[in-house]
Amino acid sequence: MFHSVLPPEPPAIVEPLLAENLPAIAASVSQLHSTKQQANAENFQRKPVNLRHQLAPDESSVAQIPPTISTPETFPAEFSPLNIAQTNAELLGEPLSIGYSQQQPQVSQDTNNISQPEQTKQQIVQKIHNHKNQSQQKSQLLAQQLVQSKQNYNTAQNSQSSQSATQPIKIKFNLANQQPSTNNQTATIEFKTRNLISQTPQSAPAPTTPETRRVIEVIADNQEYDEQRRVVTAVGNVVVRFDGAVVDADRIQVNLDNLIAVGEGNVALTRGDQVIRGQRFTYNFVQDNGEMIAGRGEIFLPTADQDFAFLPTDVTAGGVPARPPSDRIRNSQPLTGVSSPGGINFGFGGGTNASNIPKPQQGGQVRRVRFEAARIDFYPRGWQASDVTITNDPFSPPELQLRADKVTLTRESPLQDRVRTRNQRVVFDRRVSVPIPKNEQVIDRRERDATPGLVAFGFDGDQRGGVFIERRLEPINSENFRFSLTPQFLVQKSVEDGFSNVPSLFGLKTSLDGTFSPRTTVEGSGTLTSFDLDDVEDNLKASLRLRQQIGDIRYPHNLTLEYSYRDRLYNGSLGYQTVQSTFGGVITSPIIALGKTGLNLSYQAGAQYITANTDREDLLEPIRDNNRVSLGRLQASAALNGGLLLWQGKPLPATATQGLRYTPNPVVPYLRAFGGLTGTTSYYTNGDDQSTLIGTIGLEGQIGHFSRSFFDYTNFNVSYSQGLDSGESPFLFDRAVDTRTLSAGITQQIYGPLTIGIQASVNLDTGENTSTDYFLQYSRRTYGITLRYNPELQLGGISFRISDFNWTGGTNPFSEVKPVVGGVSE
Repeated sequence: MFHSVLPPEPPAIVEPLLAENLPAIAASVSQLHSTKQQANAENFQRKPVNLRHQLAPDESSVAQIPPTISTPETFPAEFSPLNIAQTNAELLGEPLSIGYSQQQPQVSQDTNNISQPEQTKQQIVQKIHNHKNQSQQKSQLLAQQLVQSKQNYNTAQNSQSSQSATQPIKIKFNLANQQPSTNNQTATIEFKTRNLISQTPQSAPAPTTPETRRVIEVIADNQEYDEQRRVVTAVGNVVVRFDGAVVDADRIQVNLDNLIAVGEGNVALTRGDQVIRGQRFTYNFVQDNGEMIAGRGEIFLPTADQDFAFLPTDVTAGGVPARPPSDRIRNSQPLTGVSSPGGINFGFGGGTNASNIPKPQQGGQVRRVRFEAARIDFYPRGWQASDVTITNDPFSPPELQLRADKVTLTRESPLQDRVRTRNQRVVFDRRVSVPIPKNEQVIDRRERDATPGLVAFGFDGDQRGGVFIERRLEPINSENFRFSLTPQFLVQKSVEDGFSNVPSLFGLKTSLDGTFSPRTTVEGSGTLTSFDLDDVEDNLKASLRLRQQIGDIRYPHNLTLEYSYRDRLYNGSLGYQTVQSTFGGVITSPIIALGKTGLNLSYQAGAQYITANTDREDLLEPIRDNNRVSLGRLQASAALNGGLLLWQGKPLPATATQGLRYTPNPVVPYLRAFGGLTGTTSYYTNGDDQSTLIGTIGLEGQIGHFSRSFFDYTNFNVSYSQGLDSGESPFLFDRAVDTRTLSAGITQQIYGPLTIGIQASVNLDTGENTSTDYFLQYSRRTYGITLRYNPELQLGGISFRISDFNWTGGTNPFSEVKPVVGGVSE
């Protein structure tokens, strides 16, 4: 039904009209057969046109343009969008036509101040006004000209789109835990596609100041963006770099609202020397925390504190200029280069109060470990893991494991971390499990006592009556000074003598270590073997030493000023001797290599005032309480030694079944001859002197590789010493009495990791054994246990070794069992 007048103007169009409609509107207006067309065109020119859609053209509209314009579609006049005056009812004699094509006109880029939509509207209306009286043929020609403009527009848009596509998507955000000193610096996430990166020409960067803002870089084969969920998904060889770290994964999603990233499938986090792998990794870039599911990896302990510090203010932050490597290459390499640079040694007993007897090796460090955990949560100042297994073994299945249901590490200072564990235990060879009573430990990267556990056991048959236990306490523990107290309880003495004299069953040790400067240190120690004050003079021992390095900083001489009270020394056939007091100084040299001769030289000189026992009646008072005499002593000594390698075999490959089956390093068979010459001269203030010159020759070697189960390792040594002496010392502690000695030792594998050995020294002049050590050792690649007993020195003990390893390449999971995730075997 036709109306005499047009209906009211419809409401404003909410949905944007496609720009392709405009040329059809211009063509269809020319079909109006009325003398009032000019007025209507002027009225149309005054009416605003909604062209907002031109500000954000849809990329889907960029398509190939058909060669001709589509035929307009005819509609009744009442549906015309044109607002025609009500007095123009005569125009209703002909229907209005509105055409919808798939083309878009080009908008000229003028440099004047008129906006792009306004320019387009004026151009179209002007064309309608100028051609209102043209024929249908001319109107079609106008439409074709607009289509040609559309083609030029598409070409320009495609060029701009291709240029902008190669630019990374950048998202900026502020950090939740940002410090006030950071001036609210923003962080940025950059999403890049790998194939576009390879096509983008690399231009030389302009010289600018180093960028300190935080940048997270995401590179993948393909990336998708879900506009409704606001989630970016990167799929295919995904690499994320941030704060010097690299995350590899098969698939990573980043939520742009909360900036939480989730990586799935072969996830690996690499930062510095640390590698953590898992099935799923979640990280919050704002809070700087995350979690890893089914995690395993490798930790390098000396730098773990810095490598895992994902803090924006950390010195390692500030973009990704270092381009840290991905874990994919490392993990695909075979396990090679396995070696042990050392380890941790600790023991119970085996020591003596004699200062000239070497003490069992104590201390050390394990720098690299592997771990597995069901879940790991990372925080800015620590981490927490559940169902944890840690091992120092580079091979699988591991020989030595430390297991715990839960482990929490909290950083307390740059050099100290506190570790809390639950249900912790040590597992040997996957069979024997030993619980650990202590569930909290401070990891101190300073020098410290290596003996773990609540108490330590010791043996001293000379002054403590046999077996005793002790517990070390450190009331002062700062960066430059440490003071420790070690109470002792004499277990064997209490069993044998009873509790009639309770104070005599307790002892005490003290230790002081201080650093005044890099070249000046102080050391002090004190021992009270019994709290029985009636015999305190015989039970108390103390010393204080001030050490100063002088000379070349690379090979310095050491000057030591010392005062000692009741120092004990072992003098071979004369046994233990007590030096009541000593005050003086000694200077010692470094080891000096004599060119390429293979000879090494060292020397020392000292001046001391000494009070010690003597058997010289002419030096003692007729009436006396003891046999001590006080004299000054000047002494100088020099030693020269060297060796000659006679033969050397080849080690077995460093694998778990060959060279490293029972030892931390492959055994190298060899045979070596050695020799030495030592000269000492001493002058005493009573006019006596003593000079000795002792020469030593010997042969040492080892046979086998310690890889088979029976008799595949034999270590031996034999040496002979002959001395020339002149004069005699007035003291017993430094008198030269053993001028001809023979020393020999052998260690033999019996079965598997079990070996036995003996090391003995004999005075050939008297036939007396001066020292005999018996060993029983259980040796594995990752750990070792040694029992030792020496009847002459009256000492014994047990010592433990935990090996440290270096290696390159990827390692296998601890267990050969393959996990099933989502019904699929991994």
